[in-house]
Amino acid sequence: MDAMLIHDLMWGVGGALLGGIIFSFMGLISGTDETATIAPLTLLIILLGFPPVAIFGFFMAAAVSKHMTHAIPTALMGVPGDTMAVPLLEHANVLRRLGVPHMALRKMISGAIVGAVIALPVSIGFATLLAPFGDLVKAWAPIIFIIAALIIAYTSKGKWASIFVLIPFAVFLQGLIKMAVAAEHSVSISIFLGIAIGPMFADIVTLLSPVTRQMLLRKAPREFWLAPELKSWKGYFPNPLKILSPKQTGFTLLGAGISSLTFTFSPVGMTVMAGEIISSKVKGTYQRLTTTLSVMNAVTESTYIAEVVIPLVAFGIPLSPVALGPAGPLFNAAPIFSSDPVNNLHTLMTPSQFMLFGFISILVAYLVAYPFSMNYARKASVMVLKNISQEAIICMFMGLIIVLSFYEAGLVGILVSLTIGIFGGILNKFFGVHTGVQFMTFYASSWLVLQLFGI
Repeated sequence: MDAMLIHDLMWGVGGALLGGIIFSFMGLISGTDETATIAPLTLLIILLGFPPVAIFGFFMAAAVSKHMTHAIPTALMGVPGDTMAVPLLEHANVLRRLGVPHMALRKMISGAIVGAVIALPVSIGFATLLAPFGDLVKAWAPIIFIIAALIIAYTSKGKWASIFVLIPFAVFLQGLIKMAVAAEHSVSISIFLGIAIGPMFADIVTLLSPVTRQMLLRKAPREFWLAPELKSWKGYFPNPLKILSPKQTGFTLLGAGISSLTFTFSPVGMTVMAGEIISSKVKGTYQRLTTTLSVMNAVTESTYIAEVVIPLVAFGIPLSPVALGPAGPLFNAAPIFSSDPVNNLHTLMTPSQFMLFGFISILVAYLVAYPFSMNYARKASVMVLKNISQEAIICMFMGLIIVLSFYEAGLVGILVSLTIGIFGGILNKFFGVHTGVQFMTFYASSWLVLQLFGI
């Protein structure tokens, strides 16, 4: 075997194992937002100099693993593992009240792994069809960013408020960038990280103010009732195709295949739409709920993968909510990766490498997260609830962000991250200005301010 291929395989498997193990654990902790966790760690391994195949393997295994283990708190405790799991909560709660939360969990994570296997080849195939239009898309990238920002803003919770703040936020970002440039610093990483952790900063500022503190205070610790763990298969590795019924497998394959072509829509929105369609097609409460959960988690996974893979393979510029958020470092990680001009995984890997190392990442997630979720969901939940402080995890990531900002621009970088985090977080939390809108505005801000104000 070629020495270079062996070298790439070792790095690809190693990166996937690292991402799979870390985020199999992170998925158990509710409230660990993907943009605030996957993005900083992906950025860290890029800056540490990992090879492209290891970076891609790390990200893919991290995302697929987290989408399986985030089903554990969602199904067993009734709290969403992260924002991607929110649409699943209603159906999972009904099954929990019926006394079969373990069935909800098995259907969800089995749907997720089936969805991932389907999404990767479909997304890469569709990306190769779009690739001939790459030069045209790159030439119009700033305008595409503006149009995409308007579309995402209008479809976000903030709607007209998001559109209204778009230009002021662009001016605000360019003001900070030009101040940093005057001090001979680049702050693109610091701004990205500030936007990513904005909601956390907003919570901290909310707690510091006596006027708003009551919004977050709780009178007593939350109580959770965990269902018993029941096992209906032999061995350590269950077969997801035996966990799903043939009808559920068919619906899951269909939903994942179609949603793998939609790379500009929100994964949460696609998941909700798939849930409503499947709910209207299946009769019988138990069959309807379990089938709906299988398909919804598969669609979450497939849309997520499509939103990363299609823009990355076809264009090399972030043109989807996921590409602008958790996957942002795969496109822009100065001074190593850039989308203007394009110099990132798009130029460093071939479509066949995306396919090979994507499947390796999914296989690693299947070997790490899937059996772990199926065999030890209850024990792991008890361990996390008793021993792991969510505040400690948040502090750990905030510390990582401080380190990365200091690495880029010293104290100026930290100041920029904090400023963006507070301002962007308040826009997100109180006005519904989604982080996707903020990221898209960031990438379009240079062109926008130049065209509008000549500066």
